[in-house]
Amino acid sequence: MDTFHQKKWLLLLITIVWRELDLVNGLKCYCNSDSPSCPNSTCETDGFCYASTTLEHGIQKYSYHVHWFRFNLLKRNVCWFHLRRSCIELKSLIPIEHPFSCSTTRTRNESVVIECCKSHDMCNRDLRLEIHKKPAGDRPIWCREAESADMFCCDTDFCNVDIFTDTGTSATAWQVVPWLMGLMVLGVCAAISFWWAKRSSNVKERGSRPLYPTEESLCETRHPITATIRDMIELTTSGSGSGLPLLVQRSIARQIQLVDIIGKGRFGEVWRGRWRGENVAVKIFSSREECSWFREAEIYQTVMLRHENILGFIAADNKDNGTWTQLWLITDYHENGSLFDFLTSRTIDSNTLIKMSLSIATGLAHLHMDIVGTKGKPAIAHRDLKSKNILVKSNLTCVIGDLGLAVRHNVASDSVDIPSTNRVGTKRYMAPEVLDESMDSRQFDPYKRSDVYSFGLVLWEMARRCGIMPDEYQPPYYDCVPPDPSLDDMRRVVCLEKRRPNVPNRWHSDIVLSAISKVMKECWYQNPAARLTALRIKKTLANIATADHIKL
Repeated sequence: MDTFHQKKWLLLLITIVWRELDLVNGLKCYCNSDSPSCPNSTCETDGFCYASTTLEHGIQKYSYHVHWFRFNLLKRNVCWFHLRRSCIELKSLIPIEHPFSCSTTRTRNESVVIECCKSHDMCNRDLRLEIHKKPAGDRPIWCREAESADMFCCDTDFCNVDIFTDTGTSATAWQVVPWLMGLMVLGVCAAISFWWAKRSSNVKERGSRPLYPTEESLCETRHPITATIRDMIELTTSGSGSGLPLLVQRSIARQIQLVDIIGKGRFGEVWRGRWRGENVAVKIFSSREECSWFREAEIYQTVMLRHENILGFIAADNKDNGTWTQLWLITDYHENGSLFDFLTSRTIDSNTLIKMSLSIATGLAHLHMDIVGTKGKPAIAHRDLKSKNILVKSNLTCVIGDLGLAVRHNVASDSVDIPSTNRVGTKRYMAPEVLDESMDSRQFDPYKRSDVYSFGLVLWEMARRCGIMPDEYQPPYYDCVPPDPSLDDMRRVVCLEKRRPNVPNRWHSDIVLSAISKVMKECWYQNPAARLTALRIKKTLANIATADHIKL
């Protein structure tokens, strides 16, 4: 058993020694380098013997080595590089069949030729490699393949110094790009200028109204520029009396020029404005009175409300003047102003008294009347009827305005549409049931009877300014309460003392004033149910007007 192990170890030792001897006795190659790895111009390797020839300054040189190799590519006026590597062993030859280190590339074959061998010891010494010189005048391959506007090759000393000195003969990219960018910017600016000029001319042709293009088409195509507001209303409302379309209203509002102020109130101001040569009244509400503005515009646009004795509504719009928002309500303009202003400065005759009284009663009757139908009109009560809210037309008939406190009757539910504003009517013209708060606000008829009471006071104001010797204008109860009476003052006079405005004796001697005084007394009865209706008042005044002694 020991003999077997001894033989086994002997065999292993012999194998190791043989392999070591095999490595030592590798391929012997010739080398002409002074390196320590080449003693006696001989080296050994398990790879290849290497031979190369290079062309330096026109002289061909040979190199035999294995531990390292190099090639330096020197062309005239072209500096190249030296490549050094460690000894190439068998395992470093990639790929081992055709190693890259033993190959001559196409770009190097004009100055370097490399070849390897392993057929026998010193096989590289017998290799004689020749470089094929290029024809005279032929350019190197890198000059032929890569020559462009920014690469040149030459073959004399310092010949590359003068290359690229004349840069003004051709424009480079950095010179051309700014010009192109400048031309593009100019083109864009010209296009924008042309578009803006064309747009400005179109705006001028449309009447310089850049906003609301839809409204422009409504106002200018459907209604010629010569059309009046009355014509537009007749064309657009088709008899419904609900006012102009919203877009037309906004278009009109934006074309109005305010001229002068004609009145002020707790809601804001009233201005005279101009629209296409026509006068219009512009009631400007402050932003705090938005509810009043909205309510009044809503009432004015009630279906079938439009009437010759109701102030003509034109438009409603909100306008921002940069500081605050103004709420505009645009109506017909009447140069005579309110009935209060008219009676303060002028007197009237019997015919004018009847005409004015009948027109006011007609307008009030239209408000109080409900029109049944698919697009019917609900009954409306004014709630603030007074001489300041009645306007005098040029023919001396009157129209009722200021519907901000008006209420509507809902027939289906038998309810009253009361506005959400905190405003109340004028104290001097309040009916007794309103002053003592005995009126049933859930029913609609009491509101109409309250309007009739106020109408009786307006009749009294007009009658005082009529006749041969008219009285000075005074408001109702001027001799009983202060100029700005409180609710307590009016409640004391009207409800507790049950006083009414004084009727002068001279009225009894005048047929018209006597008849008018009888009507006004029937309007301000203490009992609301005993008062005349607006329709009855209208018929009574019409009968007075048609009497033989009255010619309207």
